[in-house]
Amino acid sequence: MDIQINYEYRREDLEALPIGDLVRFVLAFEDRPFNTEVSVSFVTDGKIAELNGKYRHKDGPTDVLSFECDGADDDLSAMTLAQETVFELGDVVIAPDVAERQTREFGTTFEEEVSLLLVHGLLHLCGYDHMEDDEAEVMEAREAEILKAWAARGGEGA
Repeated sequence: MDIQINYEYRREDLEALPIGDLVRFVLAFEDRPFNTEVSVSFVTDGKIAELNGKYRHKDGPTDVLSFECDGADDDLSAMTLAQETVFELGDVVIAPDVAERQTREFGTTFEEEVSLLLVHGLLHLCGYDHMEDDEAEVMEAREAEILKAWAARGGEGA
């Protein structure tokens, strides 16, 4: 798996977290092929607000955005067999300042909040959504399942 982590903002706070390990864990949990490529970027409130306005037509910063490349419905078995083919899952963009504000709101730690946002963003790339109540229940249950399994294996942020 090719995981690109871009610490454009708050590098010191984020490099200590097991971001790459958690990404690999989620992608394995979701049975993504070994040739999956994904990027994770940490940006300012201003940058995520700009992306939120441009792509979601919503004002202000949000906590996480996901941008899918190869579709969640693509034939993963064919891509797994074609070793030279890269399965470009997509990009996850997280606003650490929003995550930090949410720790006060939800009583979580910074690592827990970033971990949840990372899992949430990756699940969007894997085809999950929460636009409808039934979809939200499925996605939230999967997030909880992954974070519980992550914590059980010694990962943090659950």
